[in-house]
Amino acid sequence: MEDEKLYIPMGVKAEAELFPGFGKKQLLQAVIGSLGAGVVSAFVWLLSQSVTFTVIGVLAGIVGSVMMTTKDQTNLSVVDQVQNMVRFAKSQKIYPYRYGDEWRLG
Repeated sequence: MEDEKLYIPMGVKAEAELFPGFGKKQLLQAVIGSLGAGVVSAFVWLLSQSVTFTVIGVLAGIVGSVMMTTKDQTNLSVVDQVQNMVRFAKSQKIYPYRYGDEWRLG
């Protein structure tokens, strides 16, 4: 019994994934990012009339949004990290402290 080790399965996920680190929630985020990149690319096309820049912008938006929403081994994506940074920036940073002579010394 002493030599018996507890087996914890690694990589067990609560949700089904399309590929490692990319599930349905990340797919929705990537679609929203891709649509945003498509809108920006449409404005680029209206200004430049260049199909090349427009196609490159759309493809870069799709690839970039998938890369930014895919979770790594720490189960965080770039989007999650940015959300954590914004939440931290909004949090309280000043902790007022008043000295109290707890032991009534001196």
